[in-house]
This record gives sequence, structure tokens and C-alpha cells, in this order.
Amino acid sequence: MHSVGFDSKKYIEEQTKFILERVNASSGRLYIECGGKLLHDKHASRVLPGFDENNKMKVFQALKEHLDVIICIYAGDIEQRKIRSDFGISYDDDVLKMINEFAHYGISCNKVVITRFANQVSAVQFKRKLEQRGISVYTHTATPGYPTDIDVIVSEEGYGKNPYIKVDSPVVIVTAPGPGSGKLATCLNQMYHEAKRGEKPSYSKLETFPIWNLPLNHPVNIAYEAATVDIGDVNMIDYFHHDAYGKIAVNYSRDLEAYPLLKRILERITGECVYKSPTDMGVNRCGFGIIDDEVCRKAANEEIIRRVFHTKLDYLMGICSKEVYQRAVGILDKAGLKEEERSTVLPARKALEDAIRNHKGKDDGTVCAAAIELADGRIVTSHNSNLMHAGSALILNALKAILGYDKELDLIHKDVIERITFLKRDILSGKGVSINVDEILVALSISGTLQEEAAEATKALKELRGCDVHFTHVPSAGDMDGLRKLGINVTTDPQYPARNSYK
Repeated sequence: MHSVGFDSKKYIEEQTKFILERVNASSGRLYIECGGKLLHDKHASRVLPGFDENNKMKVFQALKEHLDVIICIYAGDIEQRKIRSDFGISYDDDVLKMINEFAHYGISCNKVVITRFANQVSAVQFKRKLEQRGISVYTHTATPGYPTDIDVIVSEEGYGKNPYIKVDSPVVIVTAPGPGSGKLATCLNQMYHEAKRGEKPSYSKLETFPIWNLPLNHPVNIAYEAATVDIGDVNMIDYFHHDAYGKIAVNYSRDLEAYPLLKRILERITGECVYKSPTDMGVNRCGFGIIDDEVCRKAANEEIIRRVFHTKLDYLMGICSKEVYQRAVGILDKAGLKEEERSTVLPARKALEDAIRNHKGKDDGTVCAAAIELADGRIVTSHNSNLMHAGSALILNALKAILGYDKELDLIHKDVIERITFLKRDILSGKGVSINVDEILVALSISGTLQEEAAEATKALKELRGCDVHFTHVPSAGDMDGLRKLGINVTTDPQYPARNSYK
């Protein structure tokens, strides 16, 4: 069984209490900029085993009687159809998903602001779509002089030009599908309008990482650098906090760089800034939920290696630059880790060597292999064939190991295989009929109506959630979709398979 290093219940209680204390200390409305993942924070659940990926939402659910929510989305991200890699959906689709999920937790969310709006065609269409669903949509243009010309920014020509978003509750959560969506600017815009009316709004920030009361080079904090390698965040000692209090706190480079300017803007809007450091601005109590530091260190080290593999793949695909790739390798060195320390890497590579030796005799790129670590620590491997992708074979092999079935047992009924092959080859004119992971899941479920073992294996699929898999070659889109649905953590060597399937 996977070890637990984090107490979610303790965290939710501590986080809710601290936010309410911050609200009670405020003279007016409190705006909380919510960074990172609001829902389905899989990074946090991986590096802090026991962390519920929806913890933030559960905190807000506890505060829902005091809460308004504003979702921000940058018009350029709508126009470019920016994708959330963890779900494979666009940012604009994620806004709709977030609205539905807030409702699921009993929280009303009917305010969306499109930031840096300049009548982009896709943004206008998205605005219309939201309004047809009864959502109040606001548009904010780029703020002149931002971020340095405070005289213009904090004026009727700056924040004053953008409309005020009507809110009623004492706490306003400002969130977004991803970074660069304009959360901070929206908070400041709201505060400007309220201050003009004689009110005394305040600002705080809720981000899970880096965790301010863990050591600078704690693996959990280094894992944050690995997760943000594309934007180059670097963890640093908050020297403002140390100067003010003589205490060590960890923050990240962008927050430290932005603090002096943000402090001046807050002073201009409200007349004062009560915070002496960027750490002061935060309300994150995540560090107090850690109950087993060693478990979290181990999990974070595993995540660092995973992230480096992801960056290597991005570099292969041309998604990231050589500079980002080198930065990722540097983070691995900083953590004192090697990619082979990931438990499934060497077994997958050995499975590849064995398959080549036993069946082909040479590596021409047509043979692919994979390995999975089960919850009990056992390693299961597979390779591809004319019939199945390596990932499909791996899922079936893992299920047979979990259930104690014979390795030679066919979990997929032969009639199901024949019908899938007929569809792909004779109806859809497919050149390759080998079955990917997404397809094998459907085939397994259908086979469950024909044989008891397949029905039991279908039920056992949930036991694969959270398991680690490594591929020797880049999996197909159908493989990745299926593995994502299963909740499996995937890495791959940066190598494309050859076109021809293994025979």
C-alpha cells in the first residue's frame, strides 16, 4: 500500500481557520488570489501523499456562506486554444468545467472576467456562450503603463477604465484555469473601485507551493521548480521576511521580484500595505498538514524525476527550448537524483532488451516496452505485439498479477478482438490494427459480459490509480488518453517508435 505523509483533514481545518482570521483582521472585503490548481491538484497529491487533490475546494466549501468567486481567463489563451495538459482540454472549456464543479460543492460561481480583451473573435464567441448560460461576463482591457507606471495604473485611465465586478460577500476568491490569466490585476482592479467608494479592501494570496515553512532545498520545494521549469521559477529565501522578522521563509523568484511594486500599488490604492513580505501576503498552511516528512521527501523526489522526463519529451516534440531542457537537467542534479532511480525505468528498458533478444535480434525501433509498479511494490512489464500496444498489454498483465490469474489467460474475448480488428481494418481502413489503451479498456468491459475473469479485471482497474508507469518509447494519443483516465503516472524515454508494429 502507498504510504501517507499528509493529513488532509488537519490541513482543511487549519487553512479554514487561518483564512477566517485574516477576514476578521480586515476592515473591508478580502480578495484572495488563488494560484496553482484549484481542483484536481494532482501535483500536490503526488508530492504530498494523502493530500486530497480537491482540498482547496473543500476549504472554500467550508467558507461558502462568506464567499464570492470570480474566474479570470486571458483572451489570448482563448484565441490560441491553450490546453491544460493534465486534462487535455482547453482553458475556455476548463472555465465551464470549473463553474460546474463549484456548483457540485454548493458554491455559486457566475462571474467570469476576460482579461486583456481586445475583441478577439474567439473571446467574443466565448463571452456569448457564457452569457447564454446565465453567466455574468466582464471584459478588462490591458492596463496602460503596467507594471511600472503606478500613476497611470492606479488612476481612472488605468484600473478605473475597467468595470467593477459586482460582489456581495466578505471573501472573494479570484481563480483561473492557469497562470498568466490576470488574477492579480483583477484583485487590484476590484480593490481600486472599492477604495474609491471609501471602503478598505485587502488582498491575500493562496498558493500551495513552494511551502514557506519547509527548507529551501526540501524535495517538495524543488519539485515545484521542476513543475514550473517552463517559466523558470526559482525558490529563494524571502529576504524581506528575514529583514522584518529575522526568520527564514521560502518563496519564489517572481513573488520576490514583484513584491516592491505590488506593495507600492497597494499603498496607493488603500493608503497602506500591512504586509512586510510576500510571505506575509500568503495564507498557505499546507506545511502544517505534513505528518511524515520522509514519505513526502520520497514522493517529491519521484515527482522531480517524472517532471524531468516530461521536459525531455517536450524538448523532443519541440514544445520547449533547449534552455528549459537544460534547466530541468540542472534541477535533477540539484536534487542529487538520477532518472534511473524511478522504479519502473530500468525494468522497462530491460523488458525492451529481452523482447529484442528473444524475438527480433536487433533494435529497429519497432519494439516498445513498458513497466508498472503496483501498489504492493511488484513490478510488471510488457512489450508490444501485432495485437496490442505495449501499454495495452501492460494493463492486462498488471490486472492478472493483481488478481493472481495465470499469465497466459486471455482477458479479452476472441470475438471482441475480431470485431475490433474488423472495424479498424475493414471499415475504417486503418493501416495498424494493434489495440491501444483506450480501446483495450472498452474491450475489457465488453468481455466482462462474456467471461467472469474479465468482469473481475474490469473492477480491479481502480487499483491501478496512482501507479507509476514508464515506457521505452512515446505512447500514442490513445494510450495516453486511457492511462490518464486510469489515473496512472506516466513517463517515457524520449524516443518515438518506428511506424511498423512489432511482429
